[in-house]
Amino acid sequence: MAQALLPQEEYDRLIEQLGDPGLISDWEKFEELNKRKSYLEKVIEKENEIKEIDNKIEENRLIAASEEDPELMSLAEVETEQLKTRRIALESELRELIKAESKPSGPDAIVVEIRAGAGGQESALFAADLYRMYSRFAQNNGWKQKTLDQSLTEIGGCKEVIFELKGRDVWDLMRNEGGVHRVQRIPETEKSGRIHTSTATVAVLPKPKKSEISLRPDEIRVEFCRSSGPGGQFVNKRESAVRITHIATGLSVFSQTERNQLQNRENAMALLVYRLQEKKRQDEESAFGGARKEQIGGGERSEKIRTYNIPQDRVTDHRVKKSWHDIEGIFNGNLSNIAQTLQEELDDLNN
Repeated sequence: MAQALLPQEEYDRLIEQLGDPGLISDWEKFEELNKRKSYLEKVIEKENEIKEIDNKIEENRLIAASEEDPELMSLAEVETEQLKTRRIALESELRELIKAESKPSGPDAIVVEIRAGAGGQESALFAADLYRMYSRFAQNNGWKQKTLDQSLTEIGGCKEVIFELKGRDVWDLMRNEGGVHRVQRIPETEKSGRIHTSTATVAVLPKPKKSEISLRPDEIRVEFCRSSGPGGQFVNKRESAVRITHIATGLSVFSQTERNQLQNRENAMALLVYRLQEKKRQDEESAFGGARKEQIGGGERSEKIRTYNIPQDRVTDHRVKKSWHDIEGIFNGNLSNIAQTLQEELDDLNN
């Protein structure tokens, strides 16, 4: 049996592999190696810090054994106790790191759908707030984001947005966001100061892997047109927007989020494949389709998983019956505490 490589040895080999120019053509392998490299860097950093602490503890031991100055001996002993405490913490962090890496990992790419629910224009504004919140959360975590489809309103709201997120722990941190989100606030257009309640639905699903559905050119119809703004007016003179229709099912997708035709076509094809795979799984009554329906319900105010109460500066998740404050920070992507709490408590409830 081959002996397992030490973290530093494995890291050095990975660096060599990542330097291979031919790896550029195999993006999936590059991503996998890069992910492993990031993990090994964290392990090596903690191992090196433990070694430095051990060396410092040994130095202090020698000082205490040979030094005649009581004050210096006392300082060395105090520092040694602090170093030992730090070492215990580092060993715990290292164990957790190795444990997290060894557990089965979820998908590293997801598709998120946000749709305005009950509440008219205010619900579309809330959907836009959720989109901004998840986009900034993605930035905070170093995830890649790609918008597949987006439908805006004239006042800056969002009727619907579908986007991809890709990166480490994206599924673990986002999978509990699916459901009906409710906001309670006084809209800017409200003159009597009444609090309105609106909803938006969020669905979080694993991104389909390389398509199991092979699309031939004669199976789809591709149309090009000019992109339009929220009011329906054309926003450019070139036909950069793309609509692709799957002829057999009549399923149609539209993309105008990018400035050029090629990128919009790529987005539309990705969205069409996602929609076809979703439809296929729904037709087969698979978990994929059922998961989406279970998450979003009918979008009514009563079908809530979370409430954002703006006047009281409080976010409450009704599944775990816990609340957090600082709504402004949460809407700016500070979701880590909520995501980690849901991860721990909902996993316990489901096990």
